[in-house]
Amino acid sequence: MLASSQFLCFGEYILYKGNQNYSINSCNTIELFYNLRTDLDKIKYASYITKIIQDVTTENENTYKILQLYLNTLFMFSETTKDMDLVLSIFKIKLLCLLGFQPKLGKCTSCGSTENIVAFSIKENGIKCNECIKQDKSAVKISLSTLASLRFIVGSPIKQIFNFDLKGESLKELELLSKIYFDQKLEKEYKMTTF
Repeated sequence: MLASSQFLCFGEYILYKGNQNYSINSCNTIELFYNLRTDLDKIKYASYITKIIQDVTTENENTYKILQLYLNTLFMFSETTKDMDLVLSIFKIKLLCLLGFQPKLGKCTSCGSTENIVAFSIKENGIKCNECIKQDKSAVKISLSTLASLRFIVGSPIKQIFNFDLKGESLKELELLSKIYFDQKLEKEYKMTTF
């Protein structure tokens, strides 16, 4: 059972409960994510999101949607050539939605306008128009493509959230926004381990 119980191996396990912990009775390997083990950058990103998942979940809790997000993200790291910082940003935003921190992306959180949206307010958990941004120092400026990406991530099923690409300034905006919003909502700054 050693192969099925190694780090980042997904499978079906039959457990029995001892006095204080569970022991594996039998297991069936579903996915080993082998490509993660052959690339230091990929294993670094996979370890990073694993630490986050361990922090936001508890034992014996039904976290099916979080597991689905985690496995899809590991698959993206392992089996695709998609920009890993983009995948990580998408993971963070979708995880926040699953944890109850879904951002308000329909209209300006101050005045209700749907026109001239230019920023995301960390304090108010949503978008801001050009006029209302002046009173919000926590706002992060975003482009229309970044806003469209946010709306796609929030509104799409987990299996489809990685079905877009973002480059240049829009990618940098999404990375910055996801990091600040994620750290602020979880009240902890996560840092990537270097090997």
